[in-house]
Amino acid sequence: MAQQHLDPTDPRSRHAGPVPTGDALAGYLRAQATEFLRALRLHRETGSGANGSEGSAEAARALRRSARRISASLHTFQPLLDSDWCEAMRPELAWVSGTLAMEHAYTARLERLLAALHRLSGSAAFPAQTGARVTAAPSTKAGAPAQERGNLTVGAAKAGALLDRQLTLARTRAHSTALQALGSSRFHAVADRVAVLASEVPLTKTAGATDLRPLSTAAQDRLADAVAALPLVVAGHPYNAAALVHGLSPDTVPHPQDAPWHQVRLLLRLHRYAREAVSGPQGNAVVDLRLLAAGQALNRHRDASEASASAAQAARTPRIAPATAYALGVLHADQRHEVEAARFAFQQAWQKETVGAS
Repeated sequence: MAQQHLDPTDPRSRHAGPVPTGDALAGYLRAQATEFLRALRLHRETGSGANGSEGSAEAARALRRSARRISASLHTFQPLLDSDWCEAMRPELAWVSGTLAMEHAYTARLERLLAALHRLSGSAAFPAQTGARVTAAPSTKAGAPAQERGNLTVGAAKAGALLDRQLTLARTRAHSTALQALGSSRFHAVADRVAVLASEVPLTKTAGATDLRPLSTAAQDRLADAVAALPLVVAGHPYNAAALVHGLSPDTVPHPQDAPWHQVRLLLRLHRYAREAVSGPQGNAVVDLRLLAAGQALNRHRDASEASASAAQAARTPRIAPATAYALGVLHADQRHEVEAARFAFQQAWQKETVGAS
């Protein structure tokens, strides 16, 4: 095991000045609450039609960002805050962030799956997507079986149409749900609490003299423990037959292999936000490229995992043509390969971080 030394990922090494205390946490929470209110005002000013404008979409993303950071800070630094207030706020902020994320998730997933079908089949016969960025398919690799490519092309258009119907319906429902949520009394109660937070943070009496770094280090340790439990050696293998077989089985429960990786993604986010709170405005300008690369790999892992699940769900549609089912099966396998590639990319990024800390 490599020796542990202070490095840029350790919050203790980022402060040569005053020790960060509850006052720094209060400043961070006030800043995030202000961002939340600014994004809410922008969202109301830009409005939202049937598909939402670009301005309202950006405002929704800003709302999610600030809600995630506030919620994460309440989780990591809860000993320094009013316990009852934290327990009441965290699930509400998670509800806001999750509800606003669904529409974007369905839109991005449909773009991803249609682009993958286009790449795999070489066919451009897919449903037209408003704002979709489907890239040109690369040339067929030498030696690829022509018959296999032909079979895939036959079912790809119908597979794309089926995915378009299912995911567009899901996106429309998510958009309606988000609009209803933003106009609900529940959301207005959350906004009122955030408005209060922008001026008054419910710190404990001892928070002003308490160092934030041990709590931030605890978040880092939880992340390290979760990563240590991951099968990083398996992540180096390019093919994972178990995940493919499970995904195409009648069982619709998510594959148990994915859950630990999703948990690491959440813990990495908590670690990043804790570092932001401890570092302060000046430290936040410093981006740790290793953590950034690891986070991007885990985001790709989540996207590919969810896309493969959507392909498998579409393949279970009753009475679809065999060629359509075949195309969806190939698409599912392709996304599971993307899952494995993302795991390998995370492994590489995390090993670089470990070497940097040795």
